[in-house]
Amino acid sequence: MKKNVGTTDKVIRISLAIVLLILFFTNVLTGVAGIIAIIASVVLIGTSLFSFCGLYTLFGTNTCSIEEQKPAN
Repeated sequence: MKKNVGTTDKVIRISLAIVLLILFFTNVLTGVAGIIAIIASVVLIGTSLFSFCGLYTLFGTNTCSIEEQKPAN
């Protein structure tokens, strides 16, 4: 998998995941909305950790800079 999620994108994704988790655990989002929030949070954190988003591949989007795409030596 080629990296296609940049640093700024990762920060936004993790921040959004944290907000969704807080809303769930403070019972603001409950029921089906709460379950969707948990699933969305897991997906957002996963795509941030792996620096890869499948939807970006489908749409041809890449927020990762050339510097970030270089493999670590």
